[in-house]
Amino acid sequence: MVSSGWCFLAAMIVAYGVANLLQSVAAARTTVHHSFDPGLLLRLAGHRTYLVGVVCQLGGFLLAFLARRDLPLFLVQSSVAAGLGVTAILGVVVLKWRLPVAEVALLALLFAGISALVLAARPAPSKQLGPGGLIALLLVLALIAVLGVFAVRLHGAPGSVALGSLAGLAFSAAAVAARPLASTPSAEAFARNPLLYLLVAHSIVGQLLLGLAMQRGSTTAAVAAMDAAGAVPAAIVGLLLLNDKIWPGREWLAGAGFLITLAAVIGLTRYAQPQHQQTTPRGRRDRAMVGAARPG
Repeated sequence: MVSSGWCFLAAMIVAYGVANLLQSVAAARTTVHHSFDPGLLLRLAGHRTYLVGVVCQLGGFLLAFLARRDLPLFLVQSSVAAGLGVTAILGVVVLKWRLPVAEVALLALLFAGISALVLAARPAPSKQLGPGGLIALLLVLALIAVLGVFAVRLHGAPGSVALGSLAGLAFSAAAVAARPLASTPSAEAFARNPLLYLLVAHSIVGQLLLGLAMQRGSTTAAVAAMDAAGAVPAAIVGLLLLNDKIWPGREWLAGAGFLITLAAVIGLTRYAQPQHQQTTPRGRRDRAMVGAARPG
């Protein structure tokens, strides 16, 4: 019997791709911030485009949460990067982006790597995290927040990649919390589980960092940095602690798929170009709309 997790995974990719595009458009319309100011989220919320993007992202988050109930983290977290493909297609069709050949090739490589992971992943329920895991997630949250204070001072592509990477670590920690949380037996136990509040805290910090990252440089670079930084820790924790499974005999396929996916997203942080440099001169507002494009 086919796990419902596969359906959730496919819908998640589409939802994140749409969310990336809408939120980045709103971020481009907002004054660039050079401080780790949570007020940015409130200013972004003043844009209807951003709010619709957040709704899509919440939908993607919920779908990812449901997918993690059965599917391993190395697959779900890597598949989040596939939303880049959806974002790129929508950007070309709706905003008339002109993607460089290198970026198109890397997106194709990304889909090849994720396809390999899909073939290798074996659905299985999660193990629970002990008190040590909860403390580790709390410490990671504090560390990401501290690093964010310094990373926000960076400008251009370096700032976009640094902030996107920190956002990826925050979302990766949220995914680690979500995998065992998805197996909670009752609504009461779900509400009492400290993993729920760690998940929410990591998600808020990640969303703030992502909003800051999308104000600097290429959207694709920011999102790719986020996906690359988020995939590795979640994959390691899932395989070592959370009962993530690979079909026997397909370990090589999982390894190859993961490395190909990781290489593709890292390559995108290097070769992706700022989309605002590729628009026609139709006014400052239009250039700002095309100048950004994403989250996850």
